[in-house]
Amino acid sequence: MNHSELQALTGNISNDARVLYCLAIRPSANEITGITKELNYKHFSALLNSKETKYTRGRQLNNLIIELLQQGLVSFIEEVPQDKSFNKQKLLLPLLVLADDDYQNLHQSKQSMNVNWVPNDTLYQDLAQLVGIIEKDYYKEELGDFIAYWMGRPDALHTPFQWTHRFVQHIKKNRTKLGYKPVKQLATQTVNKKPELVADDNTRKLVEKYSGKHQR
Repeated sequence: MNHSELQALTGNISNDARVLYCLAIRPSANEITGITKELNYKHFSALLNSKETKYTRGRQLNNLIIELLQQGLVSFIEEVPQDKSFNKQKLLLPLLVLADDDYQNLHQSKQSMNVNWVPNDTLYQDLAQLVGIIEKDYYKEELGDFIAYWMGRPDALHTPFQWTHRFVQHIKKNRTKLGYKPVKQLATQTVNKKPELVADDNTRKLVEKYSGKHQR
């Protein structure tokens, strides 16, 4: 268990979700790829019901996994509706495979959404690569939709890592949802031929900050 995982596990999360991650999900993950074995709800229920029967429905286990998703501890490899069972799905554990020292500072403090927010550029690229987003450029409409949604929920406080993780999930869902009509399609995702990058001052500063790091 690395520092980033421990930091996320001390957040606003139930003890049962912590147990599920530490004793069932984390041990099943590949240390190199961060991809877990298929989720086994029968095994999960037996683990969590060891002393008293608390989990009898798949939706209860879904809720625990959603808690882990919200903390940035897990990601879905394939888009799965949250009203459907996650049983037999595989997860990706971003904090397991991303370098601990690169993103430790992004777990330190929580903040609410604001109108000038932009994702951490390097983390966004890494997470997008991990979850299989084909075209990693995002558009001002996608960023605006995300900001508008979360500004309407001022009580939501997340670390910079968690906000960027949520944004990556938003992008992936937006690219795979029914009704999204782009210029062309790659595999199961839809992309535009001429991406219009968000290029405000904050984004440019992030690119300048990290570009030297990648050149070394």
